[in-house]
Amino acid sequence: MGALLLAAWVGMVQAQVEEIDAHTGKLHSLQGDTALQYNKDAERLRDPVKDQGIQDRQYMHQPPLVPHQVRGYEVDLKVNRCLACHGWKNAAARGAPRVSPTHYETRDGMTLGDISPRRYFCLQCHVPQTDAKPLVDNTFTPVESLR
Repeated sequence: MGALLLAAWVGMVQAQVEEIDAHTGKLHSLQGDTALQYNKDAERLRDPVKDQGIQDRQYMHQPPLVPHQVRGYEVDLKVNRCLACHGWKNAAARGAPRVSPTHYETRDGMTLGDISPRRYFCLQCHVPQTDAKPLVDNTFTPVESLR
């Protein structure tokens, strides 16, 4: 058992060492050349993909992507700008998809008269669709039934 733990530890250390640049001694990270003890300024938000319609979902229960700009949208405890168009009473007049009925349910399955507090902050799950370059390599493919 001890040899197995030792082999696992050596493997973890080796994987970490491979992430360190041999010339600079810096750890490779998504921050690029910025040292880990410093915070790099966030990149400018990407513009949404325009005039391409709604993108297909890639997996079951994937939250739909937002096909428009949301920069400056107010979503706080008192106001949710998303609901001005996507709430049930306004969606038809605005030509926008309605919020899913699941967003009106509590964890216990009880239906509420308004958006459930756990589903109120839309941008936690629904993000603007962009053509931003992926941060890491990705070989993900959609499930067969969605192709």
